[in-house]
Amino acid sequence: MSVSRAGHPYHMHDAIYAQPGALRLVTRGQGAEIAAAAAKLAPAPHVWLTGIGASWHAALVAELLFAGTGRLGARARAAHAFELAHSWPDLGDGAAVVAISHRGGNPNIAAVVARAKSHGGPAVAVLGKGAAAPPGADHVLRTVDLEASGCHTVSYTTALAMLAALAAAVGHDDELGRQMDALPDQLALLLGQEAWEDLATRFGGRRQYWVVGAGPNTATALEAALKLNEAAWIPAVGLNAEQFLHGPWAAVEADDVLILIAPPGPTRARCVDVARVASGIGAAIVALVAEDDREIGALAAETIALPSVPELLSPIAAVVPLQLLTYHLAVQAGANPDTLRAEQPAHGRARAAVTP
Repeated sequence: MSVSRAGHPYHMHDAIYAQPGALRLVTRGQGAEIAAAAAKLAPAPHVWLTGIGASWHAALVAELLFAGTGRLGARARAAHAFELAHSWPDLGDGAAVVAISHRGGNPNIAAVVARAKSHGGPAVAVLGKGAAAPPGADHVLRTVDLEASGCHTVSYTTALAMLAALAAAVGHDDELGRQMDALPDQLALLLGQEAWEDLATRFGGRRQYWVVGAGPNTATALEAALKLNEAAWIPAVGLNAEQFLHGPWAAVEADDVLILIAPPGPTRARCVDVARVASGIGAAIVALVAEDDREIGALAAETIALPSVPELLSPIAAVVPLQLLTYHLAVQAGANPDTLRAEQPAHGRARAAVTP
């Protein structure tokens, strides 16, 4: 990993703005491999979606994509790769695995693939370009070149796009593919429509950051909180909306920021309740909503208008502005968002003591 840049624009900045172009190209030239992988997954008695870190968050979105768009229903299941490798007693005879990893090489991913193969199931790997495929993978789908920044952005959104394309192939859903084609232009417009540095100034330096979503954007909340931790080195927690309302809200203070991801869909109503709770406490709300969502907009200190996309594709649209907000929070706090703090002696020693 290169960490040669000592100031803005860091590598993470380049990767964020590369996403519209990367999404246009991610499936190009891989149509036959996607179709072949889909043919293996469609008849499987179970399809496990798995990964670690950001790839685990992608697996959570993929679970809903494969259950819905892929028409697998309860046969699709997401599980963290570490738990799937060590805690689950049995994946099931003939169960398939879709293993997601940007850099490859993680022993837990390899172990999950090996478990699937040992019971006669197929394995599909979604990997960054140049990453080593886990032994035994039947099909390998590539996303983007390995990122120079340790804080992954473009590899996450392109993995989501690849998983959506694979789910659409499993379920023979051509409409989702057409809807995906519009996303790059929508994201390019979104990236250029806000004064991101000003937003970071307004909402920086707070005691705690809460990121809340629901449905497929539960994963977006987890991913955005991870980016805040990794890139800006600030305390953040990601939660499902219902989980937030089940008790964590009691820890919210007026000096906090709550980032709410609430596009149209069946879970939006519960997100309105989240906004009411946070507003009642006095926390500042940054809401990612449809442009015409006046109900949540009236409670928010700032709204970011999301493009009109199907709810299952909304995690791609929603995470990008949060990546950019995180980036500018990092820059304004004097954090290098590319390094995960490895250049600082205590953190470097701590990281070196752990086998990745």
